[in-house]
Amino acid sequence: MTRDLALVASAAKPAELVIRNGRWVNVHSGEVLAGTDLAIFGGRIAYCGPDASAMVGPETEVIEAEGRYLVPGLVDAHMHIESTMLTARAFAEAVLPRGTTTAFIDPHEIANVLGLKGVRMMADEARTTPMQIYVQIPSCVPAAPGLETSGAEIGPEEVAEAMAWDDAIGLGEVMNYPGVAMGDETLHAEIGEALSAGGIIGGHYASPDLGTPFHAYAAGGPSDCHEGTRVEDVIARVRQGMVAMVRESSAWRDVAEQVKAITERGIDSRHVVLCTDDRNAGTLVHEGHMDDVVRIAIQAGVEPLIAIQMATINAAEHFGVAKDVGSIAPGRFADILIVSNLEALTIDRVIAAGEMVARDGMLTQSMRRYDYPEEARDTLSRVPPLAADAFGIGAPMESGAVSCRVIEIIPQQAPTRGCVEEIPVRGGLLEPDMASDIARLAVVERHRGSGRIGHGLVRGFGFEVPCALASSVSHDSHNLLVVGTGAERMASAANRVRDMRGGVCLVGPEGLLSEVPLPIAGLLSEGSAEEVASAMDRVYEGLRRCGCTVEDAFMTFSLLALPVIPQLRLTDRGVVDVDRFEIVPLFASVDNR
Repeated sequence: MTRDLALVASAAKPAELVIRNGRWVNVHSGEVLAGTDLAIFGGRIAYCGPDASAMVGPETEVIEAEGRYLVPGLVDAHMHIESTMLTARAFAEAVLPRGTTTAFIDPHEIANVLGLKGVRMMADEARTTPMQIYVQIPSCVPAAPGLETSGAEIGPEEVAEAMAWDDAIGLGEVMNYPGVAMGDETLHAEIGEALSAGGIIGGHYASPDLGTPFHAYAAGGPSDCHEGTRVEDVIARVRQGMVAMVRESSAWRDVAEQVKAITERGIDSRHVVLCTDDRNAGTLVHEGHMDDVVRIAIQAGVEPLIAIQMATINAAEHFGVAKDVGSIAPGRFADILIVSNLEALTIDRVIAAGEMVARDGMLTQSMRRYDYPEEARDTLSRVPPLAADAFGIGAPMESGAVSCRVIEIIPQQAPTRGCVEEIPVRGGLLEPDMASDIARLAVVERHRGSGRIGHGLVRGFGFEVPCALASSVSHDSHNLLVVGTGAERMASAANRVRDMRGGVCLVGPEGLLSEVPLPIAGLLSEGSAEEVASAMDRVYEGLRRCGCTVEDAFMTFSLLALPVIPQLRLTDRGVVDVDRFEIVPLFASVDNR
């Protein structure tokens, strides 16, 4: 390939594609260079300069840029395809017209259900798309050993095996940050295997404590982190030699606040990257992907070229793949956006690896379907039919009230608050009152057939009528998660998800309100982004009819079982105090806390 590229650049061999008269957005030099031509051969860039007419042969395709901007394909530095509820193919079909040509994916959702086999399935499907998709091998399967039940485990041996894959780029986000700081041997063995193979260690430090625990985490191997929400989080990470990943997901909007570290505090932007982490199909369809994140950064005061660097070359250099992606320069994949308005990032055409894949927001290239095997579709068969009494919460008294720990939602943020409330008891069962905005929460173990159910309480959904929401999407172990105002409806919603072999179900006062089948690992639909977005829109509309006012309530709901984000969570094993990293009683009076 180097020989062919050199021959094209010297006009001794015709290019396959020439783009003429564009404004080259050079993320290496920080310049915009007018009057630039690009010559492409074999999916890579051979030449960037003032005149490529000598490289045009009889078979060369020519695109006239007509003075428009030539922008590198956008890079998502950290994301989970599973959060979109789409297959890798459907994800690529949704984001390529939006200008995303590269993604660093951490498939720890499917890994928690199917193990390394599931990661390989998703990686194999990703290879069938025109995107450059790099795989971070999941590090925390389960995310919190001993605190939850996952469908599989990934340890040092599996990490070593997977790091030999061609598309493996490093270790996925290390969510067990207390384990890193306390020297957990197995976790550090995983980190060691990835480092020995030349991989990058992804970070997930969700605590606001920037003292000793943070310094221990930074010393433990992770070289980036996307869990910051404050300006000081960006500054602290960059000062410690980490890359600060600034996230703009569907539920957590951190860019506008965190880029103040650049615009107001003068932190070097080349050590800051943009990512989405978790974006659902509705956000992809209605708002966009990395194009939306870049626009938000620009609107928050970041210079357009700097915002583009944060969404291209910064990530590529961090992961050590800047010779392939992240810029328009010789030797790189020809991932090029033709943009008519740089500040608004109006994308007219998208070229991925030298092929036109989208024009005026519409996909121009079809992609091959990948067939997931039956083992990926039979992941809820160990959940038995559930009766209403499975969702009753027994109390330590026959009647009166008892002090209980309650998980309190923080709007538009991943963390929760832990509080203690007096909950009425009738007939020996807890009877939370809708007027107090406290609902029942349950996690049904779905992987091992144990029959175990964790019970808890949650405040903040705002339910005003009898209802229940159930889902096989519950980060990260993806047990069957159910919230509701009564046991009958919780059982009805949970059983419907079981019958669909995975998915989302909302039951209202009169019965079924909406549902979304997710037959692949209980996580992924076989539909398009538009189809999934439409189905989830019906879920959101149904939630609003039930009184819920939480923005992106489903994303918030799906994280209530993730025991690595403070403060309180619920797993199949019970209520988890994330600050203490241990199971605590639902009844607060049991240990007088």
